[in-house]
Amino acid sequence: MEISTKAFLKLPPVPGVYTFWKEKAPIYIGKSVSLKSRLNSYLDLHLSTKTAQMVSEADEVTYIEVTSDLESLLLEADLVHRHKPKYNILLKDDKHALYIVITKDEFPRVITSRKSGDYGPFPNSGNVKTILRLIRKIFPFSDHKAVTSKLSKKPCLYSHLGLCNPCPNVATDNKIYMKNIRNIKLVLSRKFNIVRKSLEKEMIAYSRRREYEIAASLREKIKSLDYITQEKISTQEFLQNPNLTEDIRKEELLALSRLVNVNNLKRIECFDIAHLSGVSATASMVVLINGEKENSEYRNFKVKQKNGQSDYDSMREIAERRVKQTWDKPNLIIVDGGLGQVKIFDKVFASYNISVVGIAKHPDRLVFPDGAKIRLQGPTLHLVSRIRDEAHRFARRYHHLLLSKSLLH
Repeated sequence: MEISTKAFLKLPPVPGVYTFWKEKAPIYIGKSVSLKSRLNSYLDLHLSTKTAQMVSEADEVTYIEVTSDLESLLLEADLVHRHKPKYNILLKDDKHALYIVITKDEFPRVITSRKSGDYGPFPNSGNVKTILRLIRKIFPFSDHKAVTSKLSKKPCLYSHLGLCNPCPNVATDNKIYMKNIRNIKLVLSRKFNIVRKSLEKEMIAYSRRREYEIAASLREKIKSLDYITQEKISTQEFLQNPNLTEDIRKEELLALSRLVNVNNLKRIECFDIAHLSGVSATASMVVLINGEKENSEYRNFKVKQKNGQSDYDSMREIAERRVKQTWDKPNLIIVDGGLGQVKIFDKVFASYNISVVGIAKHPDRLVFPDGAKIRLQGPTLHLVSRIRDEAHRFARRYHHLLLSKSLLH
């Protein structure tokens, strides 16, 4: 196969899974944290004999972008399991290939197997250990021997580390444990959005019941899930380019400017509302300057109008208060909300020639004042998610402060 150097150089430096094809059949499937770096490595003149043979046989290469290294591991295993490419040698050898198994016990164990399993096969044991280590910190599970007679009445070592909770040795029922197992199955099936949405719904419910400690623990799970499913940048990339972070920010701003049709995005402001059934309603304004957080420009607003439960009324009040300030003029305003909130802000800022967009979730997409919607992905998703999460965090912090004061009084 004659590989085009130019084509490979244009590939995105993002995580993904790639496939070498011969006559419409996959002959090798691999994954990488950087598709650009990995596929360009196949242009090397000093390839091993088997790799060189595989490359010479292939007549086409395709790739799938993903959002994280974890997803690339899971997707690679799934595709190899389905297609069984002949050059995935390691995956044919039971001495190397590993599967993840979820047992049928009362407290199902999450273990590995060399022969077969529910998820896999994975190219090497390192991949499996990485996946299970990441998941276990969020959704604890048991991997010790099944407990059938309760002979062991002491919690296992991992339970003391928070990695086996509730521990089958001492648990009286498996309700909470099974919820962890369901989430683990969803993560291993790459249904990250379903898990996140479920956790968010549960967190909001506990918050409304003022069970803030449980709500906070769920919030931490969401943050951990976001972390392991986000795109990672390798150390090698930083070593090769000391200005990598700056370059990434420029790429994000350029991609977003094309979507919103604004040439200069030096200052971006994002607004969010936080309240609990209308009580202690607050709003936040966070600011990005050239794609980076500018904490000194952040502002909190205590919603004054009585109908604090109405996001529309609150948004209108905040928009009108913002426009009266002498702070630097934003190039773009992002509202954490749908079309209704976007129209409110757009009406207030229209005469100032400032563009306004909103953020809708599941999936994440931009909402424009005319009702148009564009799904976010790649650099634009990273930038918009970052400023939205920061606005939400800043609004919630001030809201909790006011709520605590009101409860004390």
